[in-house]
Amino acid sequence: MLEMSADKVAQVIVRARELESRTGAWELPDRAHPGEETAEMVMEALRNDPSRLALASFISELTAEEQAELVALMWVGRGSFEPEEWDEALQTAREEHAGAAGTTRYLLSNPLLAEHLEEGLERMGYSVQDIESGVR
Repeated sequence: MLEMSADKVAQVIVRARELESRTGAWELPDRAHPGEETAEMVMEALRNDPSRLALASFISELTAEEQAELVALMWVGRGSFEPEEWDEALQTAREEHAGAAGTTRYLLSNPLLAEHLEEGLERMGYSVQDIESGVR
């Protein structure tokens, strides 16, 4: 289970939704499989966007363990890992995404970050509605 506060995850979700609303959900024809090149082009265009900067700052200020949990939770939400594989997902996130700058870039490169985190929370047994209601 998550060691980090569910409120912090909710903050990331809410801020990611703000960013998504500013980018028109990146207006990709196939949102399930956005191309790496497209994501990079959008992120370059948004480099100085206040919503993106706020989200990047928030993620960067999380501890390394909290950042690893965000990555693992995103993976559970997109179906790369099952909830029963949480320990494996978390260990993989620790190994592959060490360092705040790299983790922040990796998370922000996912145009479905909010959706994947919400799905991850639900799959892990959390009530997303209850968690997010305290943040808005």
